[in-house]
Amino acid sequence: MSALSVTNLSRSFGGVRALSDVSFEVEAHERRLIIGPNGAGKTTLFNLLSGAAAVSTGHINLFGHEITYLPPYERARMGLARTFQITNLFPRLTVLQNVILALQSIERGAWNLLWPISTNRRLYDEASSLLARSGLAQLANTAAQNISYGEQRQLDLLLALAVRPKVLLLDEPTAGLSAAEVVRIVGVLRDLPKDITVLMIEHDMDVAFSLADRITVLHLGHIIAEGDVAAIRANPQVTEIYLGTE
Repeated sequence: MSALSVTNLSRSFGGVRALSDVSFEVEAHERRLIIGPNGAGKTTLFNLLSGAAAVSTGHINLFGHEITYLPPYERARMGLARTFQITNLFPRLTVLQNVILALQSIERGAWNLLWPISTNRRLYDEASSLLARSGLAQLANTAAQNISYGEQRQLDLLLALAVRPKVLLLDEPTAGLSAAEVVRIVGVLRDLPKDITVLMIEHDMDVAFSLADRITVLHLGHIIAEGDVAAIRANPQVTEIYLGTE
């Protein structure tokens, strides 16, 4: 069974069709990269998959269950997590508190206001352990707004992982990072648990080709190519439209 199945997915904004009859399947545990020039429809696709935008036509299935019309929180409970191009953090809370809130979101009775979060030692311990494994432990008591942009991107990824996703959508995780920060994030992505299926938008071709099992290429809202790294590298249409000719 596919982890994620998309059938004839379309999205229109007024008279503009941002995505048109897109269909593809992502197998469980696969690392799938979505590439394409600006305006190709990549972020629109992620918005439809995560429930941030409504589908005009088509269907989305997560492990055989249709999620096309489910709200984002229901998709999250079924194992779908997402990061964003712009980090989605609580800037005034500490790094540790951000992770605790992510962990709390998947707890039974997550938002019981009668129980102060400070009394839950287990959540503190689990959050501290996640920070230690990710290399962010030294920032635990620093406000998220006061850490570097690269560290914020790494924290955003950690928050997505904290909810124990089955399918993880990564929206340009290396965008705006320095070369050293890109190396660090790529290392984190390579070390992601193999039981997590990953679908990632990426502009950096070196990053995309180094991480992908398969690549789907979007152009003007349509899929124009799909295959492994070698097939995409050799595809003349992709070379002309996206990668550029020498």
